[in-house]
Amino acid sequence: MRLLLLIFSLVLGNVAHAGGVERLKAFVASAKTVEADFSQTVTDKSGRVTQQANGKMAFSRPGKFRWDYLKPYEQVIVGDGAKLWLYDVDLDQVTVKPLGEVIAGTPAALLAGDNSIDQYFILKNAGEAGGLEWLEATPKSRDTTFEKIRMGFKGDDLVRMELFDFFGQRTMLKLSRFVRNPSIPASRFKFTPPKGVDVIGDN
Repeated sequence: MRLLLLIFSLVLGNVAHAGGVERLKAFVASAKTVEADFSQTVTDKSGRVTQQANGKMAFSRPGKFRWDYLKPYEQVIVGDGAKLWLYDVDLDQVTVKPLGEVIAGTPAALLAGDNSIDQYFILKNAGEAGGLEWLEATPKSRDTTFEKIRMGFKGDDLVRMELFDFFGQRTMLKLSRFVRNPSIPASRFKFTPPKGVDVIGDN
């Protein structure tokens, strides 16, 4: 009986203290769509803040996502499943690229990709800090600007991401008003360049 209780307590303990990797895989399996607000802070290698922004994000797995930067500048990034669209309102310019060329090894692959995360990233648990359970994802491909990506979970929800690039910059994303599996119209992940803007790339 003591052995049975010990095994039972160990099993419960493993469930209660699931690491970041386990939380990510559970998140990918259960969250087909997500909406959230985000705030973004970029610091250089000396720790100086070089950029701050906020907006709204959404994704629909696999391959569809949208980031709307609202302040201090307007910018829209849309992945429609086949192409990546980047609309810079101030520049009056749209850049379009094949999605497959740019998504591998990026946060978009972790959030909106398919279930083959292990194919693109080396994942490891990064412990608990700040009340969050963390994981570290290192892209297997070197054809990316990101050196590593950290993701922090609070319970089942993703609330923090930290992106480290090869130039020593760190981008910190805080997610709030997180909604799992909302109904999102397909039109949200489609993008048509406004009339009169410059379009760079193959659309």
